[in-house]
Amino acid sequence: MLHVSRAPKLDLATVLASQNPQIDLKLDAYEASTRNFLKAVSNYTQRALTEIANRKTGHFAEKKKVSEKIQQIETETNACKVKEIELIAVLDHEQEEKREAEASVAGFRRQLAGIREKCASLDTEIEQSKLVAANLRRERNRDCSLLESHASRSGPELADCERKLRCLVEGIDKDRILIRFTHIDSANLDREFSIVMDLSDRSYRVPTTTPFLPVLPILLEELNATRDFYAFIRRARHAFGLMATGESLLVGL
Repeated sequence: MLHVSRAPKLDLATVLASQNPQIDLKLDAYEASTRNFLKAVSNYTQRALTEIANRKTGHFAEKKKVSEKIQQIETETNACKVKEIELIAVLDHEQEEKREAEASVAGFRRQLAGIREKCASLDTEIEQSKLVAANLRRERNRDCSLLESHASRSGPELADCERKLRCLVEGIDKDRILIRFTHIDSANLDREFSIVMDLSDRSYRVPTTTPFLPVLPILLEELNATRDFYAFIRRARHAFGLMATGESLLVGL
């Protein structure tokens, strides 16, 4: 702090009593004091301006910091709002899926109830079918036993008939039988004459004969017209006999 010297107290009576009255205004001291005052005012002003500038700079920095913070908060708030919208959309989608799932479950439950009812009905039908199958099995077994009994009695009779008739009938394939004749050719009684019959259709067919029988179409036509299978066998044996003796087949028939 500057030290300011004060002027001594003026003694006006003494000044007036002197021969050349003069008052020392001490201008040098006044000028020095004035300079010091102006310098002090200038320093104060400079300090004030510096402080104002510093405060202004600090205020701008604080304002910028607050603005950045506000911007950051607004950005985070907007991000949270977007996230909230997305979460709401996800929740809505999940609610929709939940409703669809509940509807599907309800539909499946109805289907399950229907299937259970159908299964119960099928179980009843199965039990009834088992009873029917058991009855049919018993009937089949009874029929098989009866047929086996008849076959056991008919087997020897059939063998005796085949031996006497010199004709053997046997199955060779599904729906096909082989008819073999012997004792037709007097020159060779063991020579076989055979016919393969196809019984798969209502109309009888003969895929092959050994040897070839020219009148076979006529015999088949009569067989399919009359359905007399035994007459067909007799005529076929007779036709083979005519072939073996060399006679005319048409005359013999």
